[in-house]
Amino acid sequence: MTETLLGPGLDADDYKRALDADGYKRALAVHAAGVVVITARSGGVPVGLTATSFSSVSLDPPLVSFYVDRSSTTWPSLRAADHFAVNVLASDQADLAARFARKGTDRFAEPTRWRPGPLGAPLLEDVSAHLICLPYERVGVGDHVLVVGLVTQAEVRGPGRPLLYHQGRFGRFIAHP
Repeated sequence: MTETLLGPGLDADDYKRALDADGYKRALAVHAAGVVVITARSGGVPVGLTATSFSSVSLDPPLVSFYVDRSSTTWPSLRAADHFAVNVLASDQADLAARFARKGTDRFAEPTRWRPGPLGAPLLEDVSAHLICLPYERVGVGDHVLVVGLVTQAEVRGPGRPLLYHQGRFGRFIAHP
């Protein structure tokens, strides 16, 4: 039996009014999102996934968040890790983003370049920034899990241009003159 989780103040009739999945995807495709790769070490094995749902949450305490699909095969390993790293990708790292989004591949094999971070989570080379995070909160929301992390360390590698995800493709930011 599948359970439908109703949001606060909503009833089953409200869900009948919800936009269908295809319409929802088309509408959100016009929103550009930054691209990160979340990495961790779980059971001594490096794991990671691409996320476009990354966001800052709070300055005090310093919190960030991302969402992961409940059906993700990487999520159980990430969930078990005692910390994780957010690797903010630079505009020339579309291949790296695609690699970490792909299923059934060794994401950390060549040509991926990485090193262990201060607590052991893999840090990808040549990214714009690294954030080291401790799990702060996890909340099931729809078919995803909201993961909130407490940032314990940050390293900005350079002011380079970010990698963006827009209309199903990776792209680059061009500043308005």
